[in-house]
Order: sequence, then C-alpha cells, then structure tokens
Amino acid sequence: MGADHYFSSQPSTPMKRRPLSVVLAGEERSLQTAGGIFSPDGVDKGTTILLNEAPLPAAEGNLLDIGCGWGPIALSLALHSPAATVYAVDVNERSIELTRENAAALGLGNVHASTPEDVDPDVRFDTIWSNPPIRVGKEELHSILLMWLPRLAHNGSAYLVVQKNLGSDSLQRWIAAELGERFPEAGFTVVRHSTNKAFRILHVTRTKP
Repeated sequence: MGADHYFSSQPSTPMKRRPLSVVLAGEERSLQTAGGIFSPDGVDKGTTILLNEAPLPAAEGNLLDIGCGWGPIALSLALHSPAATVYAVDVNERSIELTRENAAALGLGNVHASTPEDVDPDVRFDTIWSNPPIRVGKEELHSILLMWLPRLAHNGSAYLVVQKNLGSDSLQRWIAAELGERFPEAGFTVVRHSTNKAFRILHVTRTKP
C-alpha cells in the first residue's frame, strides 16, 4: 500500500463513499468507507486481533485511537465506553471525515476525530488502543509514539498491535528503553500482552503520576 493511501494528508484519488458492513462491539454496524485510507475494505487482521484481545477500555475519562482510518478502533472504544471521551487522530483528512460520519451514524457523540495537532496537549489518556502505522518508517513511527505514550494518565494503559515480522519485539525493547530514559519518574512498564498468529499486542502502562 503506497504512501498516498493513508500517509498523505489529502489523498490524490477522488473520494467515493461506499457502504461497509462490519461487526464492532459484538453487533453488525452499517458504516461508510472510501479509498485512499488504511484498510478501506473492512477491519484488517491486526485491528481485529486488538479488538478481540485487548481488555475493555476505561469506562470513563479520555480514550485515544492513534491512526483512526475509517474508525473501527475509535468506534469500538466509544461503543464500549459511552461515558468516556474518545479522541481519534489521523494525518489523513479523509480518514478523519469518515470517522466523524461513522460516529454520527452510530449516534456516538463522544467521538472527536481530528489531526494530532488539534488535540489539546494537556489532555491525558486512560486508555490508548492503536494499530500503529509501522510502514511510515522507523523514525516517523518513533516520533508518533513519543507524542502519545508519555500522555498516558496515572495507571493508564496502551495496547498496540504489531506484526512480528515488522519488528514487534524490537519495538517493545525500544519503547521500554526510550520511555525509561526520558520519563524515569513516570514508572512506565512495557510487556507483551498476547501473541496471536503473526501479531503481538504490546501493553504499556504508566504506574506513577
């Protein structure tokens, strides 16, 4: 999948919405999708594993989906935790638009989709779920994770699904080393939550205020 599909802020292909029927939070949902975004034809394998295996998100507070696409993770967070505020971020403006439309179609007024820069930097997150964009390259991926993981609230948890052959184990070591060095007072822990076929789910927790 080339960069124009979901790394660009504005895909070059025309936006053509089409219906999408998927199961989220245990029920079939009628949504919309379009080309020029990540996994436009449904819920990809990694995201499916994350949605099936991550513990339920915090019932209240602020929740985050990094790289929202058309919204499967953000919508699931909002369906599970209607009393929480869900932030869905993406650099792709088409993804943001679709996530907003899909949230509205499901009556989810607690979803706020935007670019990363439009999220208040003082907001802290009780739960982060993400299928991070590994293919943007190591430097950009590291920059993305260092933008969001330090913003976990006290006792907050992040669950990241990563393919083993795309470096899940080395990424786990890097996150642990980088957060430990940069934020020693926060007490970050990084462990492997689970392994399913070709994917691992990494669990990052902030143990101190």
